[in-house]
Amino acid sequence: MNRAPTWVGACLVVTALASGFVGESRLTRFEFSQPHMGTLFRIVLYAPDAEAARAASDAAFQRIAEMDNAMSDYKPTSELMQLCARAGGSPVAVSDDLFRVLAAAQDLAERSDGAFDVTVGPVVRLWRRARRRHEGPDPERLSKALELVGYQKLRLDPAARTVQLLKPGMLLDLGGIAKGYAADEALATLKRYGIESALVAGGGDIAVGSAPPGKAGWRIAIASPEPPGIANPKSKIQNLLLRDAAVSTSGDAEQHVEIGGVRYSHIVNPKTGVALTGRSSVTVVARNCTTSDGLATVVSVLGLERGLELVKAAPGAGVLFVKETAQGVRSWKLRFPSAGGSRITVAQANPKSKGKGQRPEVKKAPL
Repeated sequence: MNRAPTWVGACLVVTALASGFVGESRLTRFEFSQPHMGTLFRIVLYAPDAEAARAASDAAFQRIAEMDNAMSDYKPTSELMQLCARAGGSPVAVSDDLFRVLAAAQDLAERSDGAFDVTVGPVVRLWRRARRRHEGPDPERLSKALELVGYQKLRLDPAARTVQLLKPGMLLDLGGIAKGYAADEALATLKRYGIESALVAGGGDIAVGSAPPGKAGWRIAIASPEPPGIANPKSKIQNLLLRDAAVSTSGDAEQHVEIGGVRYSHIVNPKTGVALTGRSSVTVVARNCTTSDGLATVVSVLGLERGLELVKAAPGAGVLFVKETAQGVRSWKLRFPSAGGSRITVAQANPKSKGKGQRPEVKKAPL
């Protein structure tokens, strides 16, 4: 369930903000980036000096690296893959981090009736191969892989902090939630180093702390919902103004394959084993990035109506759903902040929203 920023309503851009003052101390803006978890993580923070900024960012990147080493399904030595190697056996004691992510994933799986399911790993691997070879998965292999999928086959014991995979051959894929958790943990690390005003971005996931000095929040720009290669003079930009919140986007711009004239996303429906088709994107705001990451993925799988209902039931969350239809690009919102620099504090925007699907254009907001 790995995700990447997409062409439609999904390009999250942090605009540059000037440094300012907090009390009598001058804080300066610093920016750092490192590759982790298959993407480039970026940290923007305000600190009193370069030494404090460097120490805090180094610790935050180290925390992200720890998450990668624990939760990657590309690294045979990761804690996740060591757990999968013992599938079909007795319960396995795991780290706090891995248990927390799996617990959050199982909670979302139950709330979505299995539309979010980290046991989808065997199917995801077949679709990765399909993207490389530009041919669909073998039906027989896909059928066998689906026999290993089902969140009920994953058992957690909070008291013992153990995990059990009930069937041999099971594989877990945390691509729809791990980066969000890593962003949250990096932000928490920065706060332990005394950095309150900071932003952590990894792929399509962004977590922010307190607002930059002298600002109401971190400005995040959501790009125009236009397919690539199509110039539109009426292209729109929506700005989010966030503090102590998170935003994630799920889409298929960078990871997809066309087979037999059909465009398949890298996002797979765990119940059918089929990759999503068509062009769409989901942008979710929430109180933390673990939540926004998971919700963005599962809403993509559920589709408009059921997806919006799931977000509606999540306290403090809002969503922008954009989809290419026969009538052109359309968008729907639920508790999503309006354009023009609306602020989300702990992601509580538009609390009076009735939750009905809409299709207004994203209003233009100057950067």
